[in-house]
Amino acid sequence: MRWALEPEQEMFRDSLSGWIEKVATPPRVRGWLDSGDPTEFETALAEEGWLAVGTAEDSGGAGGGLLELAIAAETFARDAAPSSAWFASVLALPALDAKTAVTVIEEGRFAALVVSADGPPDTSARFTVTGNRVTGTASAVLGADRAALLVIPTDAGLYLVDSSSATITPTALLDRSRTTATVTLEAAEATRLEADAATFLAEAALRAAVLTAADSLGASTRMLQLSVEYSKQRSQYGQLIGSFQAMKHAAATVLVAEEASRSIVYYAAASVDERLPDAALHAAAAKAQATRAGSDTADSTLTMHGAIGYTWEHDLQLLYKRAKLNVALFGAPAVWNERIAQALELSAA
Repeated sequence: MRWALEPEQEMFRDSLSGWIEKVATPPRVRGWLDSGDPTEFETALAEEGWLAVGTAEDSGGAGGGLLELAIAAETFARDAAPSSAWFASVLALPALDAKTAVTVIEEGRFAALVVSADGPPDTSARFTVTGNRVTGTASAVLGADRAALLVIPTDAGLYLVDSSSATITPTALLDRSRTTATVTLEAAEATRLEADAATFLAEAALRAAVLTAADSLGASTRMLQLSVEYSKQRSQYGQLIGSFQAMKHAAATVLVAEEASRSIVYYAAASVDERLPDAALHAAAAKAQATRAGSDTADSTLTMHGAIGYTWEHDLQLLYKRAKLNVALFGAPAVWNERIAQALELSAA
């Protein structure tokens, strides 16, 4: 099956791609990653209205849904843009009331869902709450160091905490285009949110799965593009390496995996949006398939570059590290494959 976007979605993709090419040029991206301060990009993201995509209009958003967010994740990944604040916010936004959501979208007061990115959001440990005071610790929280607001899951529901009330310790990652941090709360004052915690976390898990898969798809697309370009420039034995059969076969294998990933990622996004009966299976398949394919693509394209791609000066190393992180981010493929296995009915032999 080959998934085709609607004309409006293609226009959105092209508009965002054009904006990224203008704002997140390779020298700027490297500057943000070297300094560890992507504030310039995050400010532009909010000011230009891209943070509003995928959020309902009555919450200050521009409309659209998970499919549009998946297109955005794919686009950010192609240029290794620092997207932790964006990713964290789009996971947290559905839990917020309309007024608070507007401050996130229009003022760029990014939010983060305080769950460990080591596994699916609905499996993360919960914080404890006494009255309106929240206590607990979560490690590897995506984008927590970029957030002004924290959505805290507890056994008693969801709570909103200002990040100034938390101790946030950034975690060093090999992939510098994303950030995680350990969040510790000691009787921090919190506001109860209306969203049901269990339902919200289950939906957040599916959204995280699809968006991480889309990120791997975008990285794969760019890694293949870089490899094809390199194969047309590098010569061995008096011939361009792109003429060698081994290079052609490797590129074809990567392309097939990319197209397969694109179909399942887009379909899973639409399935989750439409709340189809098998949406959880579709999201799990997208996470397991696309992130594993992205990791394999990283290895293949690195080989196609003769390892020059891992040097600091080459852009492939940025995408390679991004694809490798996506495998583990919000649960390894084995975790999501296990969810598929548990959901499928057994048939008699």
